[in-house]
Amino acid sequence: MASKKIFGIVLAGGEGKRLMPLTADRAKPAVPFGGNYRLIDFALSNLINSGLRQIVVLTQYKSHSLDRHVSQTWSIEGLLGAYVASVPAQQRLGKRWFAGSADAILQSLNLLRDEKPDIVVVVGADHVYRMDFSQMIEAHIASGAGATVAAIRQPISLADQFGVIEVDSDDPTRIGRFLEKPTDATGLPDSPDEILASMGNYVFDADVLIDAVLRDGEKPDSNHDMGGDIVPDFVSRGDAAVYDLNRNEVPGSTERDRYYWRDVGTIDSFYDAHRDLISALPIFNLYNTDWPIFSQQLNSPPAKFVRDGHGNLGTTIDSIVSLGSLLSGAHVERSVLGPWCTLDSGSRVVDSVVFERAHVGPNAVVNRAILDKDVVIAAGASVGVDPEADRARGFTVTPSGITVVGKGVRVDQ
Repeated sequence: MASKKIFGIVLAGGEGKRLMPLTADRAKPAVPFGGNYRLIDFALSNLINSGLRQIVVLTQYKSHSLDRHVSQTWSIEGLLGAYVASVPAQQRLGKRWFAGSADAILQSLNLLRDEKPDIVVVVGADHVYRMDFSQMIEAHIASGAGATVAAIRQPISLADQFGVIEVDSDDPTRIGRFLEKPTDATGLPDSPDEILASMGNYVFDADVLIDAVLRDGEKPDSNHDMGGDIVPDFVSRGDAAVYDLNRNEVPGSTERDRYYWRDVGTIDSFYDAHRDLISALPIFNLYNTDWPIFSQQLNSPPAKFVRDGHGNLGTTIDSIVSLGSLLSGAHVERSVLGPWCTLDSGSRVVDSVVFERAHVGPNAVVNRAILDKDVVIAAGASVGVDPEADRARGFTVTPSGITVVGKGVRVDQ
């Protein structure tokens, strides 16, 4: 890898309709996660930890907060030509926006022509995981393929939720077929109850990637999608390899979180991923200092837990509480609180995810809910206690009963 010039592209133009209302005012990769982070921080941390130093983030949909986060958090310029740069859609091929992930790369080919890399790593911006891409790059080079697709093993019962990779019968490192959400998938030769699901991460030889997106751009019937159009084209030519995440060894990982990968594209999956963070032995460990997840360094005081005027102690159990938050006689249990949250006397937050600067008033209750930034829960009010009442108030309630309160909303009794 050291002799090859590697360039990273993060596809961050996603609208995230299934995460509404959390994406009403921000791009999906900018959605807060795990207290101090944004979703994009996981992809960027993996690339940086893997040794990549020239990375662009292609943005489009409501990208202001995402662009600001990248510029403020990921400033590595000046280090031997290193940079992480946010690149909005620039309409270089006419007055039109990105028509898909492959079109985003097509419209950004000037970046590849300027840098002249040997290898291009293309990743999504909205998954939660750890991965050492240097190992995948080495496997890609050794394979001799033009494209390599990262894949994770999933139960065959979930095949209809993923792009499924079937390996070549003669060479299990090559992709024989790439199927989009099949209902009749075939299990793996070494594990019949599992399939290989595409992670949306790819490694390409730069010249063949450029050729592929140019040819795709000339097809009027193409959706211009990396997974739906570009990868199948490589597969049809016998030029696509697969990289099983089971081969990846991330420093500091445990058996419990070694192969963790979560698509947080729905409210319920987003909520469930937070549940994976909070136990004493979490399914996904944010505290792995050998492979850190980087984010913005906040100029904030530590979280504080104090007694209220009645002597009630601010307490927390099995929770993550971020910098600047203040619990005064409040109780937090099995929850994740973002920065600068304030919880007043007698309030309770249970089984919930709370974004920054939310305020929960005296004796208010938040249960099985997600509160976006700057939400105010008035004294004595409740959210998540009665899903039908929450629906009647216009809040989003998921099929599993998670209530979502949008940015800046005030909830009264």
